[in-house]
Amino acid sequence: MMKEMKKLTAILLVLVLAATLTVGCASGKENKEDEKIPVDSQQTETPEVPEEPEEPEIVEPQEVVSTLVVCGDMMTHLPITQDAWNAERGWYDFTRLMAAAEPYVSIADGAVVNLETTLAGGPNYSGYPNFNAPDKLAYDLKDLGFDLIMTSNNHSLDKGGKAVIRTLDVLDEVGLLHVGTSRSQEEYDNNVQVLDVGGISIAFLAYTYGTNGIPTPSSAPYAVNLFNTDYLTYMSTPDTEKILADLELAQNTGADMVAVMIHWGNEYQTTQNSYQKKIAKLLTENGADLVLGGHPHVLQPMEMMDVTYADGTAGEAFVSYSLGNFISSQNYELTDTTVVLTVELTKNLETGETRVSDYWYRPMFMLDREGGTNRFELLDIYEQLEDENLSDSLRQPLEKALENIHKILGPEHDEVYRQQQAQQPSVEAEQSAAAEQPTEQTPAA
Repeated sequence: MMKEMKKLTAILLVLVLAATLTVGCASGKENKEDEKIPVDSQQTETPEVPEEPEEPEIVEPQEVVSTLVVCGDMMTHLPITQDAWNAERGWYDFTRLMAAAEPYVSIADGAVVNLETTLAGGPNYSGYPNFNAPDKLAYDLKDLGFDLIMTSNNHSLDKGGKAVIRTLDVLDEVGLLHVGTSRSQEEYDNNVQVLDVGGISIAFLAYTYGTNGIPTPSSAPYAVNLFNTDYLTYMSTPDTEKILADLELAQNTGADMVAVMIHWGNEYQTTQNSYQKKIAKLLTENGADLVLGGHPHVLQPMEMMDVTYADGTAGEAFVSYSLGNFISSQNYELTDTTVVLTVELTKNLETGETRVSDYWYRPMFMLDREGGTNRFELLDIYEQLEDENLSDSLRQPLEKALENIHKILGPEHDEVYRQQQAQQPSVEAEQSAAAEQPTEQTPAA
């Protein structure tokens, strides 16, 4: 028994020794392999995943801002039409006469002008007192950048009812919107034209005080929009019923604003008369946001008018009483002076409120060289005055015209004058800056 126990003990010792040797060999092998593995490979780092760029936050615009350009009366006195004839090409070209306005008209979101002539057809074109211009005038106005034409003025019936129809047909053919005259009772009853001005819609109406004593045709009493019931006599009784109905019609179009282009006032008078003020009050208190006047052949003031509406609420409306002659052959003082007016419009996209937020003008002068070819030319006054080679004979009337413009319209809305004032530091600012400069102290003796 003892012998067997010793034998068993010996076997166990052998087995333990073998296990120990096996473990030791295995440990030695692993250590050697570990030594062969580069240290860097044992410290592998998880590669960084680049962060995806954040989507830029889309900021919705809170308002829309656009510009409407307004020009005065487009008059084709016979000398103007004759000067527009281009013998080399064999057609009429009015673009040369009014090219100075193109930089301002073409960049606007919308542009309007009063067409104070008929397009009754040639070849017998005429000027005062019964105007009839070549169709090419309409094409040139379109090329210059105009969008909408006012056709109601004291010369609308110069060539009769058929000329009213033909004038509108030509404007349609050219692609110019028009307002103020009609070819049918249906057009008359709905004589409102909506123009998209850079995302702001304006419903336009147009009227004239009279038609130079020419009655509307008995077969077409709807031919011309008139704001006086006594348009053949005293021209002093407003057709309130029609005006209010038309303003309601314009508002019902859903347009953002309502504009009224109107032919009124005393010729050659540089201030608005009491009747103009009365009609402006009637229009603005009943929904007109802009009143754009013409007819006097000279400039008259423009203003933001405080308005109290029928429901008692208060607001503002922009009124321009007259921009004078845009193009004409009248060459005496003030009749040769005009401006290209820019009206800035702003619409709040949250409330839908739309207002006139600013306005400014560019001074212009109608040059009459009094003879030869290229006799007439609209000039940008500031552009001309910057020319060092400008003759004194032209500089003097240009400076006088600018003086008159500032006197009538005020310089603060002159586009260039405004820029010049903004670039010049005020006297107070200069004095303040000088006072803040450190002074040298005299050392004590």
